[in-house]
Amino acid sequence: MKYFLRRIYGFYTLTVRGDTYRGGVSTPWFVFPRTKQIKPFLILPPWSVSSQTNRAKYYPTNYLNLKMCSIILLTLSLLHLKVSAIDIYVSIKGADTNVGTKEKPFATLHSAIRKARELRRLNDSSVKNGIRIIIGKGFYQLHEPVVLLPEDSGTKDSPTTIICAPNEKVILSGGIQIKNWKKLNRTIVGLPKESIGKVWVTDIPNFDSSDLQFRQLWVNGNKAVRAKNYNGEEMGRILSWDSEKQTCKIPLQKNISLANIKGMEMLIHQWWAIANLRVKSVKIIGNAAELSFMQPESRIQSEHPWPAPWISDKTGNSAFYLSNAIQFLNEPGEWFEDLQHHKLYYWPKAAENMLNTEVIAPALENLVKIEGTIDQPVSYVNFKGISFQHSTWLRPSKQGHVPHQAGMYMLDAYKLEKAGTPDKPTLENQAWVGRPAAAVEVSYANNTTFQSCQFQHLASTALDYKKGTAENEIKGNLFKDIGGSAILIGTFSDEATEVHLPYNPTDQREISTNNKIENNLITDVTNEDWGAVGIGTGYVRGIKILHNEISDVSYSGISMGWGWTKTRNAMENNTISGNKIHHYGKHMYDVAGIYTLSAQPGSFITDNVVDSIYKAPYSHLPDHWFYLYTDEGSSYFTIKNNWTPSEKYLQNANGPDNLWESNGPKVADHIKQSAGLEKPFQYLLKEKTNYSKRGINQAVDQSVVFELVFKTGNLPGNNALKTFAKENNLLPGSIYKWENRLVIYTSSLKVESLQQTLKRLNAAEIKLYDNLFYDFNRENNCGDKPVAEWDNIILSANLVKDEKLQKEYLAYHKTQFEKWPEISKGFCKAEFQRLAIFKNDRQLMLIISIPKGKSLDELNPKTTENNPRVDEWNAIMKKYQEGIEGTKPEEVWVFFKPIE
Repeated sequence: MKYFLRRIYGFYTLTVRGDTYRGGVSTPWFVFPRTKQIKPFLILPPWSVSSQTNRAKYYPTNYLNLKMCSIILLTLSLLHLKVSAIDIYVSIKGADTNVGTKEKPFATLHSAIRKARELRRLNDSSVKNGIRIIIGKGFYQLHEPVVLLPEDSGTKDSPTTIICAPNEKVILSGGIQIKNWKKLNRTIVGLPKESIGKVWVTDIPNFDSSDLQFRQLWVNGNKAVRAKNYNGEEMGRILSWDSEKQTCKIPLQKNISLANIKGMEMLIHQWWAIANLRVKSVKIIGNAAELSFMQPESRIQSEHPWPAPWISDKTGNSAFYLSNAIQFLNEPGEWFEDLQHHKLYYWPKAAENMLNTEVIAPALENLVKIEGTIDQPVSYVNFKGISFQHSTWLRPSKQGHVPHQAGMYMLDAYKLEKAGTPDKPTLENQAWVGRPAAAVEVSYANNTTFQSCQFQHLASTALDYKKGTAENEIKGNLFKDIGGSAILIGTFSDEATEVHLPYNPTDQREISTNNKIENNLITDVTNEDWGAVGIGTGYVRGIKILHNEISDVSYSGISMGWGWTKTRNAMENNTISGNKIHHYGKHMYDVAGIYTLSAQPGSFITDNVVDSIYKAPYSHLPDHWFYLYTDEGSSYFTIKNNWTPSEKYLQNANGPDNLWESNGPKVADHIKQSAGLEKPFQYLLKEKTNYSKRGINQAVDQSVVFELVFKTGNLPGNNALKTFAKENNLLPGSIYKWENRLVIYTSSLKVESLQQTLKRLNAAEIKLYDNLFYDFNRENNCGDKPVAEWDNIILSANLVKDEKLQKEYLAYHKTQFEKWPEISKGFCKAEFQRLAIFKNDRQLMLIISIPKGKSLDELNPKTTENNPRVDEWNAIMKKYQEGIEGTKPEEVWVFFKPIE
C-alpha cells in the first residue's frame, strides 16, 4: 500500500492510493472516512476499536490495514513531539544568570517568567504550542511575590503552565526559617514560674530592615499557639461591654497577671464573627479588669450593631481570650515574640528537639499575584502541582480586625438613627468593608487554572479570585491549615460601596463569570478568623461549585452571595452541586453547611450532602445552626435533592420564587454516595484533618402547629398558598383552612424559618402551638408499626374560660393512658396512627392521623364498638370544651380542610 504523509501550514495531509485526507494534531488519533474529499480525520488506535463491525467501519480493508494504522500513528506521534511546548527549567541549584534549560536552570520562578514573557514578546516560534515552566523539587523562599501580568498571557493553543517536575514536591514559601535556638538559662520579667527552665529562645530575624513581625509560627509543619491566657480551647466570658465608653470588663484570673500589656490582644466571639482588638489599657476594678482598645478598631467595635458582643443570662455572654503577652507563655506548644527585646520564645512539645526542629515564620502576605486589567486580562496561565506555603497577614496587629461577615473587615459601620434606605426600607445599619490579603490573588484574568496544587500553612485567605475573573478553574487542590477562607471569588463590596447596595456594574466584564471550583479537599481552614468560610463567593455569575469536600471549618462550609437584598443584581445562574460538607460550625453559629444571600435567578443547590455540625462550646444560641440557610433576599433558587440528617433549614427574609423539593434524610442513597470528591481525586482524602472530639449536634424533630387568623376577605387563595409551600419547604398537604383561618401542621425544625416567612401572608395574628400535652402513638400504645402513608385530620376547639376546669381537663389527659386504657384500645381498633393535642392559651388543636385513603367517618365509630368507657370519656369531656370564634351555636370542634 502506498501512502504519503506531509505537513502543510500546520495541517497533516495523508495520501492513500491517490486519495487525500487532511487533519490537525490537536489529538494524536485520526479517523479515515471512506471518501475522496479532503476532510478532517482522526486515527483511532486499533486496540480502541472493539468490535469487528467498528474495525470494518474505521479501517476499511481496501484502504488501510490495522498494521499500517499503527505505523502512521507512530509517525504522527513523533511529529507531534517536535511541536510540543517549550520547557523552561527552575532548580534550587540553578542560577538566574543561566539560560533556563534543563542543564542550566534558573534559580527563581521570577526569572523563568521573565524569559517566557520575552519569548512571547518576540513571537518566538518555539512558543507556538505553549510554554512549560518546570520547577525542580525544593523549598523556594520568596523574597517578593511572584507577579504575572497581561504580557505573561498565553493563548488557548499556547498556554503557559507552571508545573512541578514529575513526582517531585515544590514549595513556594513566603516564610523564613528561624534557627539558632538556645535554652533560656536566665529569668525573664513576666515569665510564669512553671515555664522557667522549659522555654527556648532565639533572635528575631531581620526583615525589611527591622525585626520580622508575625502572627503565626509553624514547628515541624504544625501551627504553634501564640501565647494566650486560657489554655487549649478554653475561653472566658466577658462581664459587660460599654459601647459609649468603648470598654469591656472581664473577670480576673488566678495567677494570671495583666501587667505587661504592650502588644496584648483580645479575641472576642460574636455570633457569626470574631474580632481581634489591640489592648490599650487595663484598669483593675475589684475582681474585674476594664479593658480599653486601640483605634480604629475600638470605635468600629463599639458602634457597629451586627454582630455585636452577646450579653445573655440564659446562654452566657460573649467568650474571649487574651493573647501575645509573656505572662501567658505557660504550656508546651506556645510562643511569644518580644519585639521590645528582639527575642522569640517557645516552649517545645515533648517530641520536639529544638536543635533539629524546623521552625518557620511567615514574612510575605502575597506569594503569587496575577494582575490583569479590564481591557488586558491575564489569560491561559496554569499552575499544576505547586505547593503554596507560609503567608502572613499583619493588619490585625496594626489596625485590629473587626469583621462584618465571611472575614470581610469593617472600615466603618454604625447603626442608623432612623432606619431605612431606598433599597431596604427596614435596614438599620450601614457598613463598608475591606478584603483580607490572600496568599494567591487573581484579578482580571480568564482561562487560568490551579490544579493539583497544595495551599497550606497560610495566615489568611488561601486563593482569592477577585474582580473581572472569568472561565477559570480551581480543581483537585488541597487546602489545609488556613487561617481564613480557603477560596474567595467575585466582588463582595468595594471599599467605597456600602455592603447592602446591590452590585451590577455598567461594564459587565467586572463580574466574575463562569468560573468552576471542583473536586478540592478543604480541611482545617478558618482556624484563626473563625468567621471566615470554606468557599466564599460574592457577586458571581455562572459559577459552578462541584464535588468539593469541606470539613473542620469554624463557620459555614459554602457561602454564596452578598448584599442582603432581593433586588436583582449581577448574580445569576449559579450552581452548588455534589459537594460534601461535614464537621463545620466548630466555633461560630448562625451557620449552615450551605448559606446564601440575595437574589440569584436561575441558581441551583442540588445533590449535596451536609452533615455533622459540631457542638460549638461558646455559641450565642446553641440551637441556632442549620444544614441549609437561605438568608436575606435569597430569591429564585431551586434547592433540591440535598441529603441532610433532618430538615433543619432556615429561610430568613427570603425573596420570591425559591423552590424547595425533596431535601432531607429520605434523599436517594446514590446521591449521598456520589457527593464529595469524585474517584480520580479521592487520593486527597488521606490529608483530611483529625476531627475534634467535641460532640455533634442532633436535631430534635417534633410536631408543631401554626395558626394564621386573617381579616375577613384577606385569606390567600389556594394557588398563592401552593406557591408559598414550594418556597418554604412545605408539602401543600400540610396547609389547612377554615373560614378566615389557616393551619400549618409541620416540624419544629421549621419554626424559626416560618416565624420569618409567614409574615409575608399578612395575617392579622400568627399563633404557634408547640405545647403538645397529649400524644397517642400507635407504635407505643398499640404495639403495631405505623402504616407507610397517612392523612392528617385537623380540628380545633376552645377550653372553657374557667381555669379550674381547664386544669381538670389537662389532668384527665395526663393520666388517661393509665386510668382510662380503654380509650387507647378504641384508637387502636379504629386504626388511628397518631392522635395529638396541642394547646395555645385555651385553644386546642387536635391532629388525628389515619391510613391514607380511609375516612374519619369510616374509622371513628370503631372507637366505641363494645367499648362503653369511650362514650363515658366523651361525655365527661363535653363540659370542658366550647367552639372557637366563628362557630355556630352548639358547634364545638371545627374541621380544617386541606387546600386543594
